[in-house]
Amino acid sequence: MKLKMLFLLLIGTVLTTACKESPKESSTENYETTENIEASNVAVYYNGDIITMEGDAPEYVEALVVKDGKIVFTGKSDEAMSAAGPGHKMINLDGHTLLPGFIDGHGHAWNAGFQAVSANLLPAPDGEGKSIDDIIRLLNAWKANNTEAISKYGVIVGFGYDDSQLKEKRHPTADDLDKVSTELPVYIIHQSGHLASTNHKGLEVAGYTAGVKDPAGGAIRREDGTDVPNGVLEEMASFIPLIKFMSTLDTKANELIAKAGIDAYIKFGYTTVQEGRATSDNCETWKTLADRNELPVDVAAYPDIQSQMDYMLAHGDSDQYTNHYRIAGVKLSLDGSPQGKTAWLTKPYKVPPAGKPKDYRGYPAIKEDAEVLKFVDTAYAHNWQILTHCNGDASGDQLIEAITKATETYGQKDRRPVMVHSQTVRFDQLDKMKALGMYPSFFSMHTYYWGDWHRDETLGKERAYKISPTATALKKGMIFTEHHDAPVALPSSIMILHTTVNRVSRSGDIIGPDERVSPYIGLCSLTKWAAHQYFEEDSKGTLKAGKLADLVILDQNPLKIDPMNIKDITVLETIKEGNTVYKK
Repeated sequence: MKLKMLFLLLIGTVLTTACKESPKESSTENYETTENIEASNVAVYYNGDIITMEGDAPEYVEALVVKDGKIVFTGKSDEAMSAAGPGHKMINLDGHTLLPGFIDGHGHAWNAGFQAVSANLLPAPDGEGKSIDDIIRLLNAWKANNTEAISKYGVIVGFGYDDSQLKEKRHPTADDLDKVSTELPVYIIHQSGHLASTNHKGLEVAGYTAGVKDPAGGAIRREDGTDVPNGVLEEMASFIPLIKFMSTLDTKANELIAKAGIDAYIKFGYTTVQEGRATSDNCETWKTLADRNELPVDVAAYPDIQSQMDYMLAHGDSDQYTNHYRIAGVKLSLDGSPQGKTAWLTKPYKVPPAGKPKDYRGYPAIKEDAEVLKFVDTAYAHNWQILTHCNGDASGDQLIEAITKATETYGQKDRRPVMVHSQTVRFDQLDKMKALGMYPSFFSMHTYYWGDWHRDETLGKERAYKISPTATALKKGMIFTEHHDAPVALPSSIMILHTTVNRVSRSGDIIGPDERVSPYIGLCSLTKWAAHQYFEEDSKGTLKAGKLADLVILDQNPLKIDPMNIKDITVLETIKEGNTVYKK
């Protein structure tokens, strides 16, 4: 498997851990790809469902012509032959479906690569982490098969455990993780990315001893009735030791992890990916790969405006890619995750975390509103697009207030600020966002992965059924994007589409029937509306002459099958500017 081959180079050893589930088999015997184009730089795609995504309703064309990385014609087959001219290559879609390449509404490409090379602790259907015993087993297997990496970096790392899906319905503690090692730090990251757990050695290395104070914007959970850390870390308390570990990675490791992240994306049809909340190291890694022409798709980075202000002031943003890389704006984070019960809400959680009062509502990442305004004001002053992490509606209020004040100062230009996640956004907040020119990027994958948890544990039925309110936003005349937030979820465009359309939970409950949208609207959120979010609607997002030949080929048409079967669709090929970058 290519991701693990990358890790071979990183650690210089043979991995024998079990691979993730292999892609589904599909019949492609008569299926030609752009890899076969040799004598001509012109290709005609035909004999399939070619959906342009141009209109408010589905529009199909018989053929599409690509030349020199751009679309030069869409329309009838006989006219396509004339537009292509002599010597062109014919690409028979063999009844499959051609769409614009998918555009990442929000994700963390480098972290997706980090997930790929760590112990996979995800629960089903993406992994085997269904109990704490499973977590220990998976970590011990990874430890046994990665001795050279462990020797080099001195830590055992896993990603993706989810207390809501563990049999015990709790986080693994330091006592649990001591069963993996008492001599080396064991650090496992919650699937939300906002919590983590470590063993006693990890607590010692981090300096989290009895009586230590919680860091600003985070919390160290304690043994019942004591001030002794129990190994479970929230928000900034979890980020501090992780950042320290990341700083030990050398240039080669950073580059190989970045490439692993790209590989994770392109197999799901992405031709534009995001590096959200980027560090300067992330940015320099992507830039180095771009300078060497080693990026197969576009990477748009959004440095963290809190920690990377100096980097942004020195480098600024760009509306043009250089060898498939650009700094597109900045990222701000205002709270945590609802599934981890750290998102900042205006009303209490249905079931508060252990030891918290009944009126517990989570907490802000930045307590002072004036501090939030400072960051938004700086972005507006420099005309940087700002993407802001807001899971809870209280953090949404904080952002809306800051953007309202910045707009009063700098005027309401076409800035397209994005509220990332917008999970518990209220309907009145959507009205304010529309007036301010703000865009929601929803996380409807939660309806499957944590829908039951939100209904029963975090939000209660009424609020859970309104999570990621796509249909309401649509009724209000707003466009939106949908995202996976990799590595919180696998960067699966197909699962995004499936959950946006169906909103069916693990148990089969429909989490908000009134917020379901059509498959075509779901595709809009992954293509033309996502291009608009990036200010790239003139070059991406639809199949139109003059735009880039960023394409994806699916084995089935999501508009013509039972919506409940969307999850079974397979990406056959990903094409960036006319070149195949992934083929199943």
